[in-house]
Amino acid sequence: MYNTIIVGYDESEPSKAALKESSLWVKKHGGRLYLVHAVFFNEEEFTNLPAQREQRLELGGKICKTAKQTVLAEDAIEVESLLCEGEPPEVIADVARGKQADLIALGTYGRRGLRRLLMGSVTAEVILKAPCDVLVVKRQCSECTGRYSSLLASFDGSENSRKALQRACELAKADNAVVSVLYVIPRYEEMIEFFKTESIQKSLRREAENIITQAQKIAVESGVNIKTYIREGNAADEVITATETIESDLIIMGTHGWKGFSKAVMGSTTRRVVTHASCPVLVVK
Repeated sequence: MYNTIIVGYDESEPSKAALKESSLWVKKHGGRLYLVHAVFFNEEEFTNLPAQREQRLELGGKICKTAKQTVLAEDAIEVESLLCEGEPPEVIADVARGKQADLIALGTYGRRGLRRLLMGSVTAEVILKAPCDVLVVKRQCSECTGRYSSLLASFDGSENSRKALQRACELAKADNAVVSVLYVIPRYEEMIEFFKTESIQKSLRREAENIITQAQKIAVESGVNIKTYIREGNAADEVITATETIESDLIIMGTHGWKGFSKAVMGSTTRRVVTHASCPVLVVK
């Protein structure tokens, strides 16, 4: 399933966790692992201070070498490193395309990163540009296992959420994990200020049950049993709450909401979950 994994690495603790999680996945399931370290190229800075470029490239080389040695020593996994110049999101996405990667793994700074996400952090930009799935690792290295036992898939019947659920089923088979599927009934009255009558409430409930039935059909076709939940409210908030209630160790979502200037800036469901969830988030492309 994930045979070629690209890890964006900058020696920060979150990126170390992404590398650890990825190396343990490869150790358990096989595959190839590439570590990518991007040295930002600032033409004006390097023209004025040419030594800076060589110093940063030299430092980047040392960072890659140390990381590779650590993974080999701790997990007995060979890692190929790529030292590149450029903006990290573009470099990581380009390498993923060139290597025909199945997965990009990144660390994140969690709740502290809200402003960074809104302004365009590396994590957010990579998700936007990535040609493949992106795993945002929100764990300490000591908590990384390379496997997941309780998966929560956010499902709304859209094509993106169908892909996410199918991926959840594949992961469940790989690790014998439990899959929980959540559909959140939107509170339309809060968005367009209409009065929700009893008839409308029943209609929304029927729609929710039909959507969950679609999810069950996908799971049956994949040979996986799922647990289903219907909630009402803000989709992102309900996903985050359900994760803690169900004690899921991985959230799986589609990319719905990332396209378009207003959604990218104001915050989609996916963006909010990536920012605030306490466990890793897999964004399926």
